[in-house]
Amino acid sequence: MRVALGMCERLIRLLKSRLLWRHGQALGVVALLCLLLHGNALDSSKLLQSAQRFSPAAVQRTQALVQEMEAVGNGPEDEKLKAINNFFNRTVQFRDDRDAWGMVDYWASPLELLNKGQGDCEDYAIAKYFSLISMGVAPAKMRMVYVRAQLGGGVQAHMVLAYYPEPTAEPLILDNLITDIRPASRRPDLAPVFSFNAEGLWQGVGGSSAGDPVARLSRWRDILSKAKAEGWW
Repeated sequence: MRVALGMCERLIRLLKSRLLWRHGQALGVVALLCLLLHGNALDSSKLLQSAQRFSPAAVQRTQALVQEMEAVGNGPEDEKLKAINNFFNRTVQFRDDRDAWGMVDYWASPLELLNKGQGDCEDYAIAKYFSLISMGVAPAKMRMVYVRAQLGGGVQAHMVLAYYPEPTAEPLILDNLITDIRPASRRPDLAPVFSFNAEGLWQGVGGSSAGDPVARLSRWRDILSKAKAEGWW
């Protein structure tokens, strides 16, 4: 595994020095490759070291997260899902991007979110995704899903994290609106639009492929780079 990780680092340095692809696409592709190669294990010391670059609040929340992760680290995946879903839902306050980040649309890295203690639906889903990866859950079992959510008599854009116990199984939904984890069939309030993870981009949650998420979603490419720098994989 050290050989694989070393190869990833060399590829990234090579691409940075030679600028082989435009707009950082190559770096995103290599980051994706390294994520898939990496047999993830929690590196709490690196996470805490990275959190120190933010604030004491980031360190405190990261320490609390690490304790949750270590408490269920050897347990079944359903316990990991519940622990991570509950942690972020109770620790992070929902705020619109304009209020939290001063931007119309911003995707925060997990440590940015823990530092701020505020974020919107994308931030919850991203933080849960990388936390579960660092606990050994395979990236292929999870997808970020953009949905149309029925809320307060209206419909609004929303993002959730879907977990697939098996490739053809009904996904479980990790959400900040309805905080208990439910099968997709018990979330009639959500209408999937498209989904993505480190491996692909799909129409809906299981439709035809819609392309390479690293190439088509620049914010996702940026998040992959930030998450690696912070120590999530």
